[in-house]
Amino acid sequence: MKKVRVEDAVGMVLAHDLTKIIPGKFKGAAFKKGHIIEEKDIIELKSMGKNHVYILEINEGIIHEDDAAIKIAKAASGENIILQGPSEGKINFIAEKRGILKVNERALYKINSIEMIMFATLHNNTIVDKNKSVGGTRIIPLTIEKEKIDEVENICKEYGKVISVKEFKSCKVGLIVTGTEVYEKRITDKFGPVLKNKISEYQCTLDIIKYARDDKEAIKNVIEDLIDEGCEIILLSGGMSVDADDVTPSAIKDVADNVIIYGAPVLPGAMFMMAYKNNIPLIGIPACGMYYKITIFDLIFPRILAGEIITRDDIIRLGHGGYCESCKECRFPSCSFGK
Repeated sequence: MKKVRVEDAVGMVLAHDLTKIIPGKFKGAAFKKGHIIEEKDIIELKSMGKNHVYILEINEGIIHEDDAAIKIAKAASGENIILQGPSEGKINFIAEKRGILKVNERALYKINSIEMIMFATLHNNTIVDKNKSVGGTRIIPLTIEKEKIDEVENICKEYGKVISVKEFKSCKVGLIVTGTEVYEKRITDKFGPVLKNKISEYQCTLDIIKYARDDKEAIKNVIEDLIDEGCEIILLSGGMSVDADDVTPSAIKDVADNVIIYGAPVLPGAMFMMAYKNNIPLIGIPACGMYYKITIFDLIFPRILAGEIITRDDIIRLGHGGYCESCKECRFPSCSFGK
């Protein structure tokens, strides 16, 4: 690039966007990259505090900021991501569909380790709506060496895409409410309505609700019934503590062919259980799921709907950020819980 006095730049091609700011009214590009400067532009440029401008003179092996951002974004973006821009050298990543944001943290770190390149995202595993802006990238200077952009592209080839959104799937969900007092209708089931409402927030329906007394064999039989009826996700509520009558964890363990965890480093949700039977998730939800608006269930269930197979390591990692502050006005998922 070549630095030129605005009076001498008439007829030359502007090398970058020039931002104009009117406090409280406007912020944006008054002149776009590629604009051919005219005599009438001089007064406007000076009123913006621009006495000099950069004129585009790009040598071989050097890439302009807009072109660099496009190359980075194309290399890094995965499924269900729309690219917006470039504007003022930056490209934003937009969620094309509602789902779970997936960030390849290792690749992101590698890219940000390259001098003069930045790439920022929302937290991994954040629930995002369609058209949500989930990240952005740009180079710091107006131009950059091509070899640095080549390095970004090689990182994405080696480590995978940096940012993507996994769309929620609509699954057939079954619920087993355990507890002899509920089974015998001595008390009204309050867990079922809460979970039915919560599941509807993810565009799913609670297809089947069944009840089981506090008996391990009875609970096992109902789990098997729901599997036979085609449920793709099975929730079990109640009987998840260490009380003498709480046998739900034992029933899940006996039925499952892969027990992921019983007990999670998350509050609320410490008595949570996760297992699989023929790749069908069996989710044991402790009593906190009935009383708290947001629990560990809200961290795990969306990821299952996005097609993820949950591992023990996934749940153990939730300890960092796994303490809900129980804010007076809940802002989840725009908060630190589960991040």
